[in-house]
Amino acid sequence: MTGQGRGFDWGAFGRGFRVMVPLWAGVVPFAVAYAMTARAGGLSVWETCLMSVTVFAGASQFAAAGQFVGGGVPGVAAALTLVGTTFVLNARHVLYGLSLSRQLPLSPLQRAVAAQFLTDEAYGMVLVAGPRDPGGLSVGFLLGAELSLFAAWNAATLLGALAGAALPDPDALGVGVIFPLAFLGLLVPLLVGRVAVLVALVSGLGAWGLGRVLPGGLVVLLIGVGGALLGALISTRRAEVRA
Repeated sequence: MTGQGRGFDWGAFGRGFRVMVPLWAGVVPFAVAYAMTARAGGLSVWETCLMSVTVFAGASQFAAAGQFVGGGVPGVAAALTLVGTTFVLNARHVLYGLSLSRQLPLSPLQRAVAAQFLTDEAYGMVLVAGPRDPGGLSVGFLLGAELSLFAAWNAATLLGALAGAALPDPDALGVGVIFPLAFLGLLVPLLVGRVAVLVALVSGLGAWGLGRVLPGGLVVLLIGVGGALLGALISTRRAEVRA
C-alpha cells in the first residue's frame, strides 16, 4: 500500500531503486572496508554479514567492528559506550523521519520498515527526485531507493568478507569524494530564493565550525534544527513586514 491508500506501485519502486545506482560506487568500497575491519576483529563471515543485514548503518558498524579488534567481545562498559556512540552518529535520522512524515503519509508498518532502511543518501535522493517521479513521492519510490543501497551494501559486505584481503584500500581509490559531491548536487536545485541561500550558507559555516569539535551525527542534528529555526524565523519576519 502507498501512503495514499492505493496498491503498491512496483513501477515507482523500480524507479526509486534505479535512481540510487550511481551512488553504489560510493557504497561498495566502504562496505568492503567495513567487512575487512570486522573480519580483522575476529568476526566470522556470517557475523560480519549479519551485522550489515540487521544494523545497516556504516559508521555504527565500523564503530562496532572496532570494538572487537584485539579484544574479543566487548564488556558492559564498552557496549554502553558503543550504544551511546551509535545514538550520536544516527541522531540525524530523527530529522530525516520528521521531514519525510510531512511529505508522505505512512501507516505504522510502513513507517517502521522505512525507518529501518533509511540512509543519508536515500533521504537526499528521495527528497529531490521523489516529487519528480510520474506518480509523485510514494512509499514505493521511497522503499526502492532505500533497498537499492541496502542490496549494494550487503552484497559488498559479503564480497569484502570473502575476498577483502585481495581488494584495494577504498581511501586509495578516492571514493570518499562521491557522497559529498552527490549531496552538493542534490542541494543546488533546492536553493531557490534568498532565504534558502542564506540558510544554506549559515548552516554550512556552522557545520564546518562545529565539525571541528563535535561528532558528525550530532553536528547534523544541531545544524538541521538550527537551520530550520533560522529559515522559519526569517520567513516569519518577512511575512510580518509584508503584512
